[in-house]
Amino acid sequence: MEIMSKVLEQTDWDFITEEMHGKGFATISKFLSEKQCDELIQRYDHPQAYRKTVAMERYRFGLGEYKYFNYPLPEIIQQIRTNIYPKLAPIANAWFNALKIDRQFPLQHEELLQQCHQNNQQKATVLILKYGKSGHNTLHQDLYGDIYFPIQTVMFLNEPGKDFTGGEFVLIQQTPRAQSKAIVLNPKKGDMLIFTTNFRPVKGSKGYYRVNMKHGVSEVHTGERFTLGIIFHDALS
Repeated sequence: MEIMSKVLEQTDWDFITEEMHGKGFATISKFLSEKQCDELIQRYDHPQAYRKTVAMERYRFGLGEYKYFNYPLPEIIQQIRTNIYPKLAPIANAWFNALKIDRQFPLQHEELLQQCHQNNQQKATVLILKYGKSGHNTLHQDLYGDIYFPIQTVMFLNEPGKDFTGGEFVLIQQTPRAQSKAIVLNPKKGDMLIFTTNFRPVKGSKGYYRVNMKHGVSEVHTGERFTLGIIFHDALS
C-alpha cells in the first residue's frame, strides 16, 4: 500500500482535473507496483473471491472473460475505491453543473454506496478481465442501475509488447451532428487510466453540450492481457 499512497500524494490532481475536463480521460503512471499487479493476476483462479464469472462471447460482448469480485473486497481494491473517489467527485459535480443536470455526488465514497443500497444496488462492480489471443471487448458503458458515478478507472496488470500484443484500450467520442472520434491508448503495467463512464461536457459557442463516450478493447494478437476495472457504484445484479 505504501507505493500507492506515495503515488496519490505526488499526483498533480489539478492536472488530472484539467485532463478530465479537456479530454475525458487521464493517466497516472505506475500507480500499482509490479508485485501488486502480479498478486492481482494470481487471484484470478481463486473462485471464492468472485460473485460472478462472465464469458463475453456468450453475450456478444466480445471474446474473453471477466469476474466480478464479491464483498468484502480485497484490501487493496477497497483502498483504491475509497481514496480515489474523493478526488473524482468534484470533477463529476462540475460536469453535472455544466450540463445543468440536477444532481450532485457526495464527496465520500461510503455515502455514494449508501445511495446505491437504498436503490437496491448492492452487488460489487469491481471486476478483473482476462483476454487471450483474439480477445476483445466491444464498445460499451458501465452503468448497472439508476444510481451511477460518471467516472471510472482501470488498472493495467501486465506489460504490452511483452506479455501481450494488440489489446489497446479504445475510447470513442460521439459528438452530436459529427463523425465519431477514436482514441487509442496503450498504458504500461501498473498504470491507472481514469475515464468517463458515459459522457462529458464540452463547451461550445452556446454553452456546454453533452458528448457521449464508449470504451472497449481492440483485438489481442498474442499472449494474455489482464486489467482491473474499478467502478464506484454498485449494481442491481
